[in-house]
Amino acid sequence: MDFLEVIEKRHSVRKYSDKPVDKEILDTIVRVAQTAPSSRNSRSSAFMIIEDRDTLDALSQMRDYGSGLLSGAQAAIVVMGDETKTDLWVDNCAISATFIQLAVTAMDLASCWVHCNGRPRVKAEPEGAKAEDYVRELLGIKDGFRPYCVIAIGYPAED
Repeated sequence: MDFLEVIEKRHSVRKYSDKPVDKEILDTIVRVAQTAPSSRNSRSSAFMIIEDRDTLDALSQMRDYGSGLLSGAQAAIVVMGDETKTDLWVDNCAISATFIQLAVTAMDLASCWVHCNGRPRVKAEPEGAKAEDYVRELLGIKDGFRPYCVIAIGYPAED
């Protein structure tokens, strides 16, 4: 599939089949994300592959809206930024996350971006608990790294 076909084909998918995604494919997707441009070549983006069903189910609870689809995904990639490397870590994460979604599409998989940075856990309580804090605690993300988004990955349940 050429690049323009990937761009045209990419769309958010929220329902996935039960077919597992090979670890080698997930590793390749992360390698692609690591090639994404970053501010002053800071390489401030970091990635965590999640395949464990219980962890995916727990991630689906990070928000009361928009994250439930993670429980049906076969895998997810958490995109994090190292805020000690640059103040532009958010921008770098967004670029890296886009590379992930394009790589997923090129490999005939499907994805959906679930935002956690700056998002409340409960939509009706915008100043309450934050999804980012939930993800950080759940996954044991070390200080200095900030979860930006979680990208659900799997084979689409339907065309």
